[in-house]
Amino acid sequence: MSSTIQKRAARKTPAERAAEIAEAAKEIALEQGLSAITLRNVAARVGVASGLVAHYQPNAEALVAGIFSTIVAAETEEVAGLLEKQPTPLEQLGMLLETLMDVSRLDVTAIWVEAWTLGRRNEALAACVREQMDAWQAVVQRVVEAGIDAGEFDTFDAPSVAWQILGMVDGLNAQALVRWDGVSDRGTHLARAVEGMVGAARGSLLPGGVQRTGLIPSSDS
Repeated sequence: MSSTIQKRAARKTPAERAAEIAEAAKEIALEQGLSAITLRNVAARVGVASGLVAHYQPNAEALVAGIFSTIVAAETEEVAGLLEKQPTPLEQLGMLLETLMDVSRLDVTAIWVEAWTLGRRNEALAACVREQMDAWQAVVQRVVEAGIDAGEFDTFDAPSVAWQILGMVDGLNAQALVRWDGVSDRGTHLARAVEGMVGAARGSLLPGGVQRTGLIPSSDS
């Protein structure tokens, strides 16, 4: 007669266990989506009983909301740090567009798209989505306002422009999730649209950075 002996989970401090559970939920979200974050799935990832996870995270909806915020806030902070290294608002905006259109970030895009849907029935998540959208809007708005002050942009409503830019980025990236080729070279289309919105010189925000040096090729060359 055979029997299966289940290994007892290593004893950890409450802080260590809570961090382990949060990290497991984050991994599940990035690999399988927010909807895959369940007490059972997290417990299986950690290698403990579901009851132990429930002890630390009794509310699954709150867990999903918290993991969403952790993932997207980290990206916001990362991109904001990249922008600070650029010498001018024009270069900051160009880098922002290139960075947010980078296909290597589609895993975070998927988190956003799913959060907008799940947030309809998960108010804790909806509140976090609104908070993180405000955070992104603030990042973009600061760049636009700096460009206005520096004379690089010609627009009068930085908050609205920031929201419009984010809306276009979100829409284009959502299309990329399903590999839709209805619009090729999304980055170029986005850059040209944003140039018009902020009143920047044509070609100054095109991907690649060459145009942002002021060396814009003429149509005759």
